[in-house]
Amino acid sequence: MGKRVLVVDDDVKTVELVKMYLRRDGYDVLTAFEGIEALRLAREARPDLLVLDLMLPGIDGLTICRTLRAESDVPIIMLTARTTEEDRLKGLDLGADDYVTKPFSPKELAARVRAVLRRLPEEALSRGPVEVEQGALKVNFLTREVTHNGRHIGLTPVEFKLLGVLVREPNRVFSREQLINRIFGGDFDGFDRTVDVHILNLRRKLEPEPANPRFIKTVYGMGYKFAREQE
Repeated sequence: MGKRVLVVDDDVKTVELVKMYLRRDGYDVLTAFEGIEALRLAREARPDLLVLDLMLPGIDGLTICRTLRAESDVPIIMLTARTTEEDRLKGLDLGADDYVTKPFSPKELAARVRAVLRRLPEEALSRGPVEVEQGALKVNFLTREVTHNGRHIGLTPVEFKLLGVLVREPNRVFSREQLINRIFGGDFDGFDRTVDVHILNLRRKLEPEPANPRFIKTVYGMGYKFAREQE
């Protein structure tokens, strides 16, 4: 059986079209048309990825995203009819991994699903050391666990990949474009601020003082780097 995808949208035609394209790619597809049922299925069926509409009856997509992020790191692609950058960033800020703006091509959405699900392939995890320690911060690439002073830190798949890129090459400055290529590959057609949002979320989770980061530094005019503990 292929990976399981939960598609959530209140438009039946949209759901059926997306389901058809995803099944062609070999995915096991579950569907829901309102928020309460979507949350129940996400918890009980434990899908490998959610395609989640922003506007839903019962519980809206942002609330579902926020709730699931407190419970798991399941990848989430948000569907939104809102086209402003700030509206799209709201979903990313809550922990969504990607977004697709309506109206959309089901072929494009299927490509986004493939891209998100391969962002942490097993072969990529085997490159470099299995575990990296930077002071009190430990990142295990085999178990995908991150701890700081022994405290477990839950990261989304994108956040983990982003941290992995930075922590494996401390003090190297990565531009936004380089980080996008490392994390999303050639499938990404979003905007640079997507990286900024994920960096902000990482700082909130990792840094004792997010406004004065110790680990993930901004190099103005260039990008970001992971600073060694002694800095």
